[in-house]
Amino acid sequence: MTASTQLVWLRHDLRVMDNPALYDASQHGPVTAVVTLTPKQWQQHDRAPVQVDLLLRHLKTLQQALGDSGISLKVCQVDDFAAVPEALLALARQLKITHLRFNDQYEWDERIRDDAVETAFQAAGYSVHRYLDQTLFAPGQLLTGQGDYYTVFTPFYKRWLSRLLEVDLTPLPAPNHQSGPVEHDPLPTQLPGWESPIASTLWPAGCEHALARLDHFVDEHLINYDTQRDLPAVEGTSTLSPYLALGAVSIRQCLQAVMAHTQGQVPTGKDGPGRWVAELVWREFYRHIMAGFPRVCRYRAFKTETERLSWREDPEGLSRWQAGQTGFPLVDAAMRQLVQTGWMHNRLRMLTAMFLSKHLLIDWRLGEQFFMQHLVDGDLAANNGGWQWAASTGTDAAPYFRLFNPYRQSERFDLQGEFIRKFIPELHSLSNKSIHQPPTSQCDQLNYPHPCVDLKEARDRVMHAFDAIKVEKT
Repeated sequence: MTASTQLVWLRHDLRVMDNPALYDASQHGPVTAVVTLTPKQWQQHDRAPVQVDLLLRHLKTLQQALGDSGISLKVCQVDDFAAVPEALLALARQLKITHLRFNDQYEWDERIRDDAVETAFQAAGYSVHRYLDQTLFAPGQLLTGQGDYYTVFTPFYKRWLSRLLEVDLTPLPAPNHQSGPVEHDPLPTQLPGWESPIASTLWPAGCEHALARLDHFVDEHLINYDTQRDLPAVEGTSTLSPYLALGAVSIRQCLQAVMAHTQGQVPTGKDGPGRWVAELVWREFYRHIMAGFPRVCRYRAFKTETERLSWREDPEGLSRWQAGQTGFPLVDAAMRQLVQTGWMHNRLRMLTAMFLSKHLLIDWRLGEQFFMQHLVDGDLAANNGGWQWAASTGTDAAPYFRLFNPYRQSERFDLQGEFIRKFIPELHSLSNKSIHQPPTSQCDQLNYPHPCVDLKEARDRVMHAFDAIKVEKT
């Protein structure tokens, strides 16, 4: 009896180890893998050139890893998602495959694309198999007592923890080795219009590097994560987000690395290991929100009443924020970090998002878009969730009357001004005290801008805007 031939469509699961679709396919017959490149769609989704650069370099390493298992990697390059079903069908006919397998995604456009692919393949007589990969629990599997999606993180987290015994946390092994010739398609090293100005050495590619970064973090920094995660000048976070976004490393691999240091248990406390696991669960929570409330994928606020907010038209304020020229040193240092490196420290993501949406009262969607256009770890669920949290328009959001004071944040989390000096060299000569709020005379001498907004006036303005739509103070 001839073995069935499997086509595995890889997307944001670009790894060989712990890949449900790839592993299961290898149990059922010869396997060929395929990736789809959709530059026009990436443009519509504001994907960052630095992330595309990392993707293309990562695919080179993935191709090698697949080849070591005897699996060929094919490439379908089309403009957008609408062209994907026919492109994959053409490849399936060419390869004479019998089954298509892929891991699910939960973004709105991706769900439409995946359903269209499944429909087209089934109509053509192919078997289609879909798998859970990005989360431990599929969206809709963790519900409230009323049968609804959770909209607050803490009860979601408690429910997630209570059901962990139902989940096998052991990462899947590599797929079975395939016999026969390996015939890879050539991979582009660059795509026109997607050249990145950021040095590729900042973000090395490959699953081996991602796992090495994970091990280094767990061995050296996890224990102090709770005390160091908010300090941007300190190597206190994992910086794994770019690799999680590509699927170069999985949540199970992350949990296993932590559990190796916690006697085989998933930590739940408020110490370093417990805090980091909670951050992984935040990523899962936002994916459940995205699946349960797809409007957040379509430029809509989770709290629909906040769509009546009167956002300010302020091109100059937006431009100064984007350029790191607001006159608030920690905000500016964070924005320059983003543009120069493709990444921003998580504490500073909250600070800069709140500054734009509240202190400047500029529509959070403009900030969300700018972040996606520059982030090497651009991820719709996490980015949208974070922006709507900061703007008080989202699920489990900060109360609208909560504003991070940029001066106090600076003094608290960058006490010596190390981070500010790194990204704002014009302030390097200021004292540790004055660097957080440079005196006007020194701003003029150092060619650094004066503050673009009065903090008290900004607070009064945003309070009035929210009061006008009668949002409850929760």
